[in-house]
Amino acid sequence: MVFHRFFALSLLISALLLAQFGANAASLRAEITAEQVREAIDKGIRYLTQQQNPNGSWSDYLGYPGGATALCTLALLNAGVDPDEPQIQKALGYLRKVKSERTYVVALQTMVFCRAEPDKDRLRIRGNVKWLEGTQLAEGPNKGSWSYPGADGDNSNAQFALLALYEAERVGVQAGDQTWRLARKHWENCQQPSGAWNYKSNNANTGSMTCAGISSLVIASDRIQPPDARVVGGEIKCCVSGESGESDNRIDRGLDWLGRNFSVSGNPGMGPGMGKLWSLYYLYGLERAGRLTAHRFIGEHDWYREGAEFLVRRQDQLSGFWVGTLTENDPLVGTSFALLFLSKGRWPVLLSKVKHLPEKDWNQHRHDVNNLTRFVESRWKMDLTWQVTDLRMASVEDLLQAPVLYLCGSASPLPDEPLKRQEIANKMRDYLDRGGFLFAEAYCGDSGFDRGFRELVALIFPEKEYRLQFLEAEHPIWHYEVSVPPDKMRPLYGVEYGCRTSVIYAPLDPVEKPRPSLSCLWELSKSGRGEKYPEAVQAQIDAGLNTGINILAYATNRELKPKDENFRAVPLRKPGEKAEPGKIQIAKLQHPGGCNAAPRALVNLLEAAGASLKIRATARDDLVSLADDAIFDYHLLFMHGRNAFRFTDEERNRLKIYLQRGGVLLVDSICASTAFTNSFRAEMAAIFPEKKLERIPADDPLFTTKYGGFELREVSRRDPQSRSAGDPVSAAIKKVPPELEGVKFDDRWGAIFSPYDLSCALEKRDSLECRGYTREDAARIGLNAILYSLQQ
Repeated sequence: MVFHRFFALSLLISALLLAQFGANAASLRAEITAEQVREAIDKGIRYLTQQQNPNGSWSDYLGYPGGATALCTLALLNAGVDPDEPQIQKALGYLRKVKSERTYVVALQTMVFCRAEPDKDRLRIRGNVKWLEGTQLAEGPNKGSWSYPGADGDNSNAQFALLALYEAERVGVQAGDQTWRLARKHWENCQQPSGAWNYKSNNANTGSMTCAGISSLVIASDRIQPPDARVVGGEIKCCVSGESGESDNRIDRGLDWLGRNFSVSGNPGMGPGMGKLWSLYYLYGLERAGRLTAHRFIGEHDWYREGAEFLVRRQDQLSGFWVGTLTENDPLVGTSFALLFLSKGRWPVLLSKVKHLPEKDWNQHRHDVNNLTRFVESRWKMDLTWQVTDLRMASVEDLLQAPVLYLCGSASPLPDEPLKRQEIANKMRDYLDRGGFLFAEAYCGDSGFDRGFRELVALIFPEKEYRLQFLEAEHPIWHYEVSVPPDKMRPLYGVEYGCRTSVIYAPLDPVEKPRPSLSCLWELSKSGRGEKYPEAVQAQIDAGLNTGINILAYATNRELKPKDENFRAVPLRKPGEKAEPGKIQIAKLQHPGGCNAAPRALVNLLEAAGASLKIRATARDDLVSLADDAIFDYHLLFMHGRNAFRFTDEERNRLKIYLQRGGVLLVDSICASTAFTNSFRAEMAAIFPEKKLERIPADDPLFTTKYGGFELREVSRRDPQSRSAGDPVSAAIKKVPPELEGVKFDDRWGAIFSPYDLSCALEKRDSLECRGYTREDAARIGLNAILYSLQQ
């Protein structure tokens, strides 16, 4: 067994740290952040690169020359180390000389070549694929499996062989159909009645082998299962039922077993006291099972978040490695498996396919989104994934895990109960208000989906100005990345909302000879499979893929976040603690109530602060979300709006923590909007039921010169409703005490709210119809609030 420098010392320190903090494990779990995940990955990378030998290898274990080197190289490549880096180039040079007859080594070597420089190593990849096909067991009880070789087949070797063949096919080197058929049959035959899999037939069912069975069935079935669309006589036939779905049922049974026995701290099914055996190997398989099945949750568990939390806490903080038991006690092996889980599991989610009733209607083309994602990956040169989201169960935060929702079907996606319909519409509106994008499509010839979706749009947008409009040929959707002639595709309609088209809909084609749906065209496309279609059919498929990539590029601008960016932990620092000394920086809050209706208001206020108070103050360039840890970088958040809105439960909790820790929120209702005012008051009541949003007394220090500001016992306010038809303009301006409301924390105001306009006045728009303070007094009120917040 290989032990590296400081290994024993590091293990001792790790044990002491775990003992010290074990009692606080429950509270620590809630604090995992994307930054912590990235730091853990970086530490793991540093550890592996420091252990590399001068010849490019890593010390091999159990007599498998090239095995550890291939595993470490694969982990580094997936963790983001560029193939051109010296460490990878040296490793590739070493691996190109390895001539192995071990399934594990050949499989790992193949995956490295496919990941690093597939064009340069294409002949080596072909040779390895041929070797793997030749060593697949062709007879006996484990027919279709692989062995070390030289022994009976087992499901661990079989898994690695299939992973290698899968990666080879992704770069254009294909195995024969018979290889895939035998493999799928093997995995179907060895599934247990419980839904689980084992290493061999006489072994216990385990999590690691169940993950292997799920992933292997997904890979093999995807390769040989006929698509749910056909080309017959040069014509495309959509919504054609493929195979019976037996493999899908087996995969679901495997996922059910994993959900019932879920763990990230041990390998389920290993028996009492044995759960630590191959636990890191199991996590590597868990990542693959979750990602390949497009499941964010396994059972009720967010598998990536829980696994990432466990690994971040388990990592040796001194040296950066991970270890387990048996072979995983070698930190090269343990660290590689941990890095593979953390890095591959955080791939950005490109889009989410929406699951809805009736059952299976949403998935009549079972491979459509997967095929589109693979196509986008190949064009954007980045690792991507997709997932399934159940519209009935998902929260707004769940929906926001994906920048694009794809909603398709033939029957209405809405439930029968009116209240549940409105609930779904509200979730969709909240999702769109927070920057989400909805793409919907009717398929399979039934008009039910069209009726239901148009009703959904009306429920999402009760305002008359937001209606589906035909997207002309000039719309960017037709040429955002690739030019697509609109007459080649079904017509598209959109809703202009939030400074862009936020909803796109492809209804059934109204022409006598309907053109295929995008879902159907994506279903027929399998990147790297080399299917040969008639030229006209291939042109339709290409146009469908290009339309899909245009929609996704338009919706995301190619700005995709790794999955861990959605981790929402609350920093322990106080608001403004990290502020630059002598400088004030204030952020404007993002929310769904018209958060940027007066974009220059805060900028002008801070310019006034510099001019009249000689304060160095700047506004953050972009809006900040309550879900963003950055809110704690600012001692003051500014918020305005003119529309009704509601926060999510998570946003309410984050704002509550921000204010309780000493942050200040300055809010105004643009033009005294009743809708916004009512919404803000309702939100404060929901967040602080034990407190109240109360009138700030006119003699409060906030309105005095106590903090270096202005005396504001009396201010000028414009009130258009007080004017009669013959009144001059001046009659609309009154001298009144300032009317501000606040939520008090001990002896300070945490939230300061003006039900009368500040922002339009600060924008220097002297609208006679806008109820609020004059420009000068709006600025004075805002400046006093800034100075007040600095004292808290």
